Amino acid sequence: MNAPARLRMSRTALLPVLILVFCVVPLALASAWTLVLLLIPVAVAAWVLRVGVDIGDDGITARSLAGSRTVSWTELAGIRIDERNALWLVTTAGTEVRLPVVRTRDLPRLAALSGGRVDVPAPPAQ
Repeated sequence: MNAPARLRMSRTALLPVLILVFCVVPLALASAWTLVLLLIPVAVAAWVLRVGVDIGDDGITARSLAGSRTVSWTELAGIRIDERNALWLVTTAGTEVRLPVVRTRDLPRLAALSGGRVDVPAPPAQ
């Protein structure tokens, strides 16, 4: 069994989180109850590091901050693209699972990593 391919947000997205830490620390140190403001950059950093898509032999796993959902290859009916170029897995049961971090520009890479299980649609004829 091969290790799953991981599509994640670029780690350079942690640079704004670092700037956010420097902005929040003076406010957080103002009083004892404002220390909870330090949870904001921690939550954003956790989101950057956790959210993404894993593609493996068992299927596609969409990971969010709170959990994950795996759609096996046999349950996958197709992929829907919404008006904001976000990708949604459509299951044979009719449910949809959003693929975070992945956009239409990533479809060729997604198709390659799926081992041919996901087709890249042809561009519309003009």
